[in-house]
Amino acid sequence: MSAAQLYTKYTRVWIPDPDEVWRSAEIIKDYKEGDKSLQLKLEDETLYEYPIDLPGSELPFLRNPDILVGQNDLTALSYLHEPAVLHNLKVRFLESNHIYTYCGIVLVAINPYEQLPIYEQDVIYAYSGQNMGDMDPHIFAVAEEAYKQMARDEKNQSIIVSGESGAGKTVSAKYAMRFFATVGGSASETNIETKVLASSPIMEAIGNAKTTRNDNSSRFGKYIQIGFDKRYHIIGANMRTYLLEKSRVVFQAEDERNYHIFYQLCASSSLPEFKDLGLTCAEDFFYTSQGGDTSIDGVDDADDFEKTRHAFTLLGVKESHQMTIFRIIAAILHLGNLKIQGERDGEVCSISSEDEHLSSFCSLLGVEHSQMQHWLCHRKLVTTAETYVKSMSLHQVVNARNALAKHIYAQLFNWIVQHINKALHTTVKQHSFIGVLDIYGFETFEVNSFEQFCINYANEKLQQQFNSHVFKLEQEEYMKEGIPWTLIDFYDNQPCIDLIEAKLGILDLLDEECKVPKGTDQNWAQKLYDRHAASQHFQKPRMSNTSFIVLHFADKVEYQSEGFLEKNRDTVYEEQINILKASQYQMVADLFQEEKDAVPATAVAKRMPRINVRSAKPAFKAANKEHRKTVGHQFRNSLQLLMETLNATTPHYVRCIKPNDEKLPFKFDPKRAVQQLRACGVLETIRISAAGFPSRWSYPDFFNRYRVLMNKRDLSKNDKKQICQTLLEDLIKDPDKFQFGRTKIFFRAGQVAYLEKLRADKFRAATIMIQKTVRGWLQRARYQRLRRATLALQRYARGHLARRLFQHLRRTRAAIILQKQYRMLRMRRAFLRVCSATLTIQAFARGMFVRRIYHQMLMEHKATILQKYARGWLARVRFRRAQAAAVVLQCHWRRLRARRQLQALRIEARSAQHLKKLNIGMENKVVQLQRKVDEQNKENKLLNEQLSMLTSAHSSEVEKLKKELQQYQQTQQGDGKQLLSLQEETERLRMELERAHGEREVLEDSHGKERDLLRKRICDLEEENALLKQEKEELNSRILCQSEDEFARNTVEENMQMKKELEEERSRYQNLVKEYASLEQRYDNLRDEMTIFKQTPGHRRNPSNQSSLESDSNNPSICTSEIGDTEDVIQQVEEIGMEKAAMDMTLFLKLQKRVRELELERKKLQAQLEKKEQESKKSQVNEIKTEVTSEHEDFAYNSLKRQELESENKKLKNELNELRKAIADHATQNNSNDVQDGYNLLLNQLKSANEELEVRKEEVLILRSQIMKAAQQKETGKNMESISPNASWPNSDRHVDQEDAIEAYQGMCETNRLLEAQLQDQRREHEEEMEALKNQVDLMQEELEKQQQAFLQTLQLSPEVQVEFGLQQEITRLTNENLDLKELLEKLEKNEKKLKKQLKIYMKKVQDFEASQTTVPVERRPHERNMQVAVQRKEKDFQGMLEYYKEDEPLLIRNLITDLKPQAVSATVPCLPAYILYMCIRHADYINDDQKVHSLLTSTINGVKKVLKKHQDDFEMTSFWLANTCRLLHCLKQYSGEEGFMTQNTAKQNEHCLKNFDLTEYRQVLGHLSIQIYQQLINIAEGILQPMIVSAVLENESIQGLSIVKPVGYRKYSSNAGDSSYSLDEMIRQLNTFHSIMCDQGLDPEIIQQVFKQLFYMINAIALNNLLLRKDVCSWSTGMQLRFNISQLEEWLHGKNLQQSGAAQTLEPLIQAAQLLQLKKKTSEDAEAICSLCTSLTTQQIVKILNLYTPVNEFEERVTVAFIRNIQKQLQERNDPPQLLLDFKHMFPVLFPFNPSAITMDSIHLPASLNLDFLNKV
Repeated sequence: MSAAQLYTKYTRVWIPDPDEVWRSAEIIKDYKEGDKSLQLKLEDETLYEYPIDLPGSELPFLRNPDILVGQNDLTALSYLHEPAVLHNLKVRFLESNHIYTYCGIVLVAINPYEQLPIYEQDVIYAYSGQNMGDMDPHIFAVAEEAYKQMARDEKNQSIIVSGESGAGKTVSAKYAMRFFATVGGSASETNIETKVLASSPIMEAIGNAKTTRNDNSSRFGKYIQIGFDKRYHIIGANMRTYLLEKSRVVFQAEDERNYHIFYQLCASSSLPEFKDLGLTCAEDFFYTSQGGDTSIDGVDDADDFEKTRHAFTLLGVKESHQMTIFRIIAAILHLGNLKIQGERDGEVCSISSEDEHLSSFCSLLGVEHSQMQHWLCHRKLVTTAETYVKSMSLHQVVNARNALAKHIYAQLFNWIVQHINKALHTTVKQHSFIGVLDIYGFETFEVNSFEQFCINYANEKLQQQFNSHVFKLEQEEYMKEGIPWTLIDFYDNQPCIDLIEAKLGILDLLDEECKVPKGTDQNWAQKLYDRHAASQHFQKPRMSNTSFIVLHFADKVEYQSEGFLEKNRDTVYEEQINILKASQYQMVADLFQEEKDAVPATAVAKRMPRINVRSAKPAFKAANKEHRKTVGHQFRNSLQLLMETLNATTPHYVRCIKPNDEKLPFKFDPKRAVQQLRACGVLETIRISAAGFPSRWSYPDFFNRYRVLMNKRDLSKNDKKQICQTLLEDLIKDPDKFQFGRTKIFFRAGQVAYLEKLRADKFRAATIMIQKTVRGWLQRARYQRLRRATLALQRYARGHLARRLFQHLRRTRAAIILQKQYRMLRMRRAFLRVCSATLTIQAFARGMFVRRIYHQMLMEHKATILQKYARGWLARVRFRRAQAAAVVLQCHWRRLRARRQLQALRIEARSAQHLKKLNIGMENKVVQLQRKVDEQNKENKLLNEQLSMLTSAHSSEVEKLKKELQQYQQTQQGDGKQLLSLQEETERLRMELERAHGEREVLEDSHGKERDLLRKRICDLEEENALLKQEKEELNSRILCQSEDEFARNTVEENMQMKKELEEERSRYQNLVKEYASLEQRYDNLRDEMTIFKQTPGHRRNPSNQSSLESDSNNPSICTSEIGDTEDVIQQVEEIGMEKAAMDMTLFLKLQKRVRELELERKKLQAQLEKKEQESKKSQVNEIKTEVTSEHEDFAYNSLKRQELESENKKLKNELNELRKAIADHATQNNSNDVQDGYNLLLNQLKSANEELEVRKEEVLILRSQIMKAAQQKETGKNMESISPNASWPNSDRHVDQEDAIEAYQGMCETNRLLEAQLQDQRREHEEEMEALKNQVDLMQEELEKQQQAFLQTLQLSPEVQVEFGLQQEITRLTNENLDLKELLEKLEKNEKKLKKQLKIYMKKVQDFEASQTTVPVERRPHERNMQVAVQRKEKDFQGMLEYYKEDEPLLIRNLITDLKPQAVSATVPCLPAYILYMCIRHADYINDDQKVHSLLTSTINGVKKVLKKHQDDFEMTSFWLANTCRLLHCLKQYSGEEGFMTQNTAKQNEHCLKNFDLTEYRQVLGHLSIQIYQQLINIAEGILQPMIVSAVLENESIQGLSIVKPVGYRKYSSNAGDSSYSLDEMIRQLNTFHSIMCDQGLDPEIIQQVFKQLFYMINAIALNNLLLRKDVCSWSTGMQLRFNISQLEEWLHGKNLQQSGAAQTLEPLIQAAQLLQLKKKTSEDAEAICSLCTSLTTQQIVKILNLYTPVNEFEERVTVAFIRNIQKQLQERNDPPQLLLDFKHMFPVLFPFNPSAITMDSIHLPASLNLDFLNKV
């Protein structure tokens, strides 16, 4: 295309500008060939004439269309040049706040000088696994690409981070390492990334300094290699450093500082441990005060020093080594303050021996003071003939001192780096590595010296490697697409590199000049002029003879040769080094040892594959007086080694840009940015891309974008590739401007812009056509509207006139009618007035006459009433007088009769018979008292006899003792002194005893006072409590006075808060369970690895099993201890010691109570047995028949009692064992002597209880034998019954005449029998009641005796102990009562259940019997009935329990869990394994086998865990065992016997409850297991769905005709090919699969709802995170497509009845994001609508979407910065979290609601396919 076609009117161009570098303008007149200028209009509407006829002036650069501005990749721009790149970066940085941009394979990172929320863990996970071009540019995308290529290609990778000081290189490298540590993880417990980050404070302290451009500038380069194993886990790291700026140690420019460590140490010099260093403030030292200000704003050097010391400790540097490091640094400061005294005009120098700094320097380094003083001012010259010492001049001494300081610091720096590498070293074999190179960028200052020369030389090498790599990638892309390869002319900087490093190059000449004894910088510069004057990359300045210019790839730099030789030599004299080698501090001496004695800093490098990495900083060699090779030579070697390493890896490039020098956030300085873009090689990348085919489109994207340029005939074809080829051949005539590849179309620079122009013209023409048609339609519609309006006006006017005439006629007629009515009304009113007056007069006259008559009648009536009341009063007075007289007469008569009766009673009382009646009871009492007196006399007599015997024995004993005493006195007469001493000792002990008594009294007094104080305090507290209660009542009254609405609202808020807290607590709890599961999995993995390593079998123990065992051992309801026999336990306790025994009162009282009950039962049984024997002997033959039934019932009762005794005996055994265990457990916990008596009492009672228990066993056996004898007697009684009828009536068959008499006699006999039987029954009942009362009396007497004994014992104790003993007695009594009530309740419940069970059995028998009677023939009825009864008995006996032998348990677990496939039980009852396991548990509970229950449940849990670990990626298997685990948990709850879980049970299900064991703790373990299985199920489902989400939800085109057109130039840079894409239908089919699997396997509906809520949250989080990180999907069409896809998911939820699960609510943020993409984004009203609508999105997410919003075509406007600022202003009040992305790994807390089953255990059938034949139905 010609220039005239491109430079037309309205075309925008870029023109140079001195302030903004480039400025935009618009052509206002078409350009024609031969024009000398362009007519332009600037953005401020000013006109400008741009000359193009001047020498060097060309047509200005064309500007890209607005649709291309803000691209993620600079190479996607149609016009590739410097202003386009600068503008694109500026727009992204300032308007969208995007700091990362791709430039081909380079990531351009602009330092925002502000912390951005784009580096969280969620962002790392979002970029993990993504291709490089799929997401927005990010350092994580580059790191992910390097990690992915390392894993896929098994080739080492490198990430090269470069840039100016302060551009953010170190931060970018740190984030890259954080990504590797998060994605790759650490193979061991040691986190290498943490250690590397821990080394940052150290490296910053010793290698960073303040410069004019950066307060924390790195003054060295570093290359960190992160090693990975075969599973690509981080195993170690290694660091190499390059070109430390040693000159900064001795010299700093203005406003700069030395290395931070010097100022940190000076700031902490006041610490006690640093007093010996002799340090003061930094201004007092020459090496730290040359730059002026020694502080940095906002930096606390003392605080940073603490961080540095902490980092040293973390990396394992000993405290002694740390102090040595600080001593060396302090010594360097003292070395700089040496006072050098010059003599003879400076030719001879000396240092005073009294110089305090020299003394400090020598003492700190441990060297000889005199030697160091001498050799600092002298040097040794060695010739062939002799060796002599020469004094040095002042200048030479200063240089030697500075060189020594630099050398000491450099050696210390290398030592620290070496020890950091040791801390990061690993012994595991390294498989591959990723290197991160943090190196300085191209530098150019006003004064450039040796350091800048080396830095720029390194950048030349890196740029050469970069150019070759970019060229190689371009070549590979062309070859892959099959495009003819043509050589691209790109800048080759090999000549510049040869100028520097080739033979006789700049470095060679510098080294040669350094070898010359009298070499100077001027001579070296002159040699450069002579040697390289003809080189195109070398120039000589016009105004200087000591400078030279090198034309680098980025810019030409002028270097001052002054100081080059000195810095290159880095001369350190051997005599000074030898003194340091002889230091008394070993570490100081080791710093200066030769290379053979030193440990290489990169020893780990020998393990690296493919390349041999050597030390980056070779140790010096004492070959000559310069002590080692030149710095230039060393740097060239280390740079060569670095290039070898980089060439052996796949490089990835990050170029850091510093936007401004003021370090202001989001401020863009175009001049500084362009300077750095030129220096870092970004523009060179652009140039290489522009030289080839920079714009690349896939055929489908090109077809969708430019289909508007095609005609109908081309669109009818099916081959899109052919259609695109035809279109391009028609539109672009030059075939060199494009190429057709296999999958893409390649365009030259500017061709896409030309196509966009054609597309815009086509749209413009179509727009004009649409506008023309619309305007014509609008005019026609306007004419028709006017015509209709005219006709309507005419119609309304005519109607108005007609209505007005009609109104006049109506009013005339109405006026006549009104006149008529008015006249009539006036006459009527007059007539009515006259009529009303007449009636009023008549009414008043008649009323007057009537009132007169009324008053007369009223007076007569009142007179009658007065007469009535007067007569009544007179009658009442007469009646009261008569009544009082009658009462007086009655009283006198009654008094007379009472006196007569009293005299009669007195006569009777004096009679003797009455006295006899009264004395009958007294005689009985006297007799009883006499008997008691006799008994007490007998006892007194016995006691007197015993007393006499004891008196005689005592007297004899006294005589015997007196004799012994006399003998002892005779033998011990000589020991008087000893006796006196003993008496004194006795007196002393007595005094001490009195003192102890006094102290005790004092303590008792203090105790009493404290008790009074406590009582007083209790009273105060009670008063305060009363006040608080009163206040509470007042507050309650106030609360009740409040409105009901407020109370309800507060209640709702509190409920919501409690629910939220419950959810958080449950989430934390399940996270702990999840962490526990992960730790358990990790433990298993480590154990497996250890087993593989050791190759020896070991005892494995599952932690969860162990926890289960521990929890089981604490459950007394299912675990019992078997210690041994009682005697063994007693002996064991006695051996432990009586003082250490403890007493479990509850168990002992329970044991005593059981023994007493057993004794009572035995007595009752024995008494009943005796009665039965007596009755059997006394009974006659004719009474046997009537007594058989009662005896049979007694026998059944006895057998039932025997069973109960056996069960009671078994319980007593268990409780006795528990008592033993309690005694043994607490034997070692009590060391007090106060429990001695209690322990003896307990031991004696335990022995007696054991003996009594054995006696009861024998009595039970005797009772059993007696019951058997009674049964035999009953059988003989039955035989006698069969004989007795024939024997009773031998003549019964004979016919007699007196039949009536006989029948009467028989009736009488029967009547007598009945009466006699009733009488016997009453007598037996009376006897039983008497015996029961006697037993109660005996029990009461025993209880009374015990209380009396306890009372006597209590009286002997102190008051405090009496109170405690009384409390214990009361607690014991209440405990016994509680136990009695509990056991009574249990017995009643058991009896009720037994009776119900028997009733059901009898009813079933009756029904079966009736059915058999009606269905079978008569002749075969007995036999078939028996057979049928047998079959029914089998079904009847199956009570829902399965029995198995202990040795079959592994087979049960294997067949039912380990080897079971879900398909094997798909046709049976859902969750069949859970039901089978519960039936086995129920049988173990039925037989009261706690070990079997424990073993089965533990094996089940371990088996399920084993299966899940084996099938950890199988959704069906995981869902199957989640359903079965939950069902087993529900069964343990449903049949636990707890009322809360039995509300929905049937009567049959209640029979299947557990009887003996409480499995609450196992339910908790199963709950934990269910949570683990649920989490594994979610992880599996997420792993399956996660690859589908982005493609199906964001990229899939579900709406036909709505094409999601990607922005122009969109391309992927990852080398991955063949990425699979999924449609929404495929994802919905996968969700259907999940739902059907869970439903078929019987998983609870509530759990299914929670599963899909979690999955839909993940869909929402991943889709939204991807949307927030992708610019290409933030468009209107994507919003429309996204909303449709979400509606499809919502319809699926509705179709599956999952709308109540909350899954739809989790999609709300994604829905609002889709709506945000579709809303208008212009006015403030639109901003308010967005803020009110997007409530589920955070402020950062809303702003991010608006920044990413990309118009699909040029007719749609971009979102302005002002609109985004308006949104941010309105959303300031929100308290949104700072994070940008959603945590897609967040897991909602799961709930397992109780869901009882309606299936009964006895209805479950065991299929033969399970191979469970060894299970027996019970």
